[in-house]
Amino acid sequence: MPTKTMTPTQITKELDKYIIGQNAAKRAVAVALRNRYRRSQLPQHIRDEITPKNIIMKGPTGVGKTEIARRLAKLVGSPFIKVEATKFTEVGYVGRDVESMVRDLVGVSIRMVMDEKQAEVAKKAEVVVEKLIVDAIVATKQRLAAETPIEILRQQSTDEYRAGKLENMLVEMDVESPAIKGMAMPIGGDMGMGIDIGNIFNDIMGSMPNMPKKKTKRHVTVEAARKQLMAEEMDRLIDKEEATTEGLRRAEEQGIIFIDEIDKIASKGGGSGPEVSREGVQRDILPIVEGSTVQTKWGPVKTDYILFIAAGAFHISRVQDLIPELQGRFPIRVELDNLGRDDFYKILTQPENAVTKQYTELLRVDNVNLTFDKDAMKLIAELAEQENEETENIGARRLANIMEILLEEISFTADGTTKRDVKIDKEFVKKNMEQIIKKTDLKKYVL
Repeated sequence: MPTKTMTPTQITKELDKYIIGQNAAKRAVAVALRNRYRRSQLPQHIRDEITPKNIIMKGPTGVGKTEIARRLAKLVGSPFIKVEATKFTEVGYVGRDVESMVRDLVGVSIRMVMDEKQAEVAKKAEVVVEKLIVDAIVATKQRLAAETPIEILRQQSTDEYRAGKLENMLVEMDVESPAIKGMAMPIGGDMGMGIDIGNIFNDIMGSMPNMPKKKTKRHVTVEAARKQLMAEEMDRLIDKEEATTEGLRRAEEQGIIFIDEIDKIASKGGGSGPEVSREGVQRDILPIVEGSTVQTKWGPVKTDYILFIAAGAFHISRVQDLIPELQGRFPIRVELDNLGRDDFYKILTQPENAVTKQYTELLRVDNVNLTFDKDAMKLIAELAEQENEETENIGARRLANIMEILLEEISFTADGTTKRDVKIDKEFVKKNMEQIIKKTDLKKYVL
């Protein structure tokens, strides 16, 4: 089934493969995504009136807020970026202006389209590149074996090239000159700010499709020549104007911007200094979320139909501390739950990207066969819960912290020379996590 037409139920089932629990958040994003498809099926005059229902996720760090948004975008192939609200400042202050998030989204979107189009023309490019490289290989071999008929040399060279036997062979090729590296010229007397003349020149040259690019003869390996020539040939075959137009359209119609740490720019009002600055950032974000046109180097982009998902822990501030206008632009609010030991156990055992599976695959590269005992994973889950309660609550990220400590010795000594079978059982966990276990046991007796 095409992912763009998935129902909310199907979307949540896909998210369940990677994220444990948090059903309210999954349902909210699934409905938001489905509404995009519903909108696309409507007549144009009605479609223009329907804008996305933006979402605020409230919950502690490490419980899946970013992962839900990222997986959602990946599921449907939507352009996606994550930004941190704290990185933005008011226009006129030192920092990044909020419109940069839209420009970054467009850049991601155009790159996605270019990748798709490269995949479409790859076969054609391979045919052209093979001929060029085989010609260069034959020319090199002719100098060494002039008495061999050209037809035999060509067939031998083609067979060896396709079999990957000539990757390190040096050949002489015409390749494009590398980009000009310029120095940054300081402006306004501030050495921290400047204009990179090289980048400007390359941008100008890149924006002139009919401008011939300078080529030079160089001795390179067959492998390097193939990579360079494939990039050049695919670049030649792709209609860049069409790719840019499609990239802009996708950013406008399908883009998702995830604004993290939005709670850090909430203010209770009436203050000065940082309070005023935080409110200023909110007011800068507001027109983009409301719907405006942002100028980019690829052309103007309307933000009216971009889906914005904001997230924050809201430990100190509340969603209600955001300015009312911004609150109104995030009508859907969902609260994510804290993770307990049962959740940690499921995270270790159920998702397709479970951290236990990741370490198993990583160490298999060095001939280490890891297996995890059920009781061991229950103890790891218990330790994760205890550490989050007694130190900093970092959610599921605690599991990665524990796994690094648990497998440190194995990871360090594994070198691929000998095959090893390592069973991670309860005793292994107790032995290797001794310091953490001792610390938590002692705390039980502190009054």
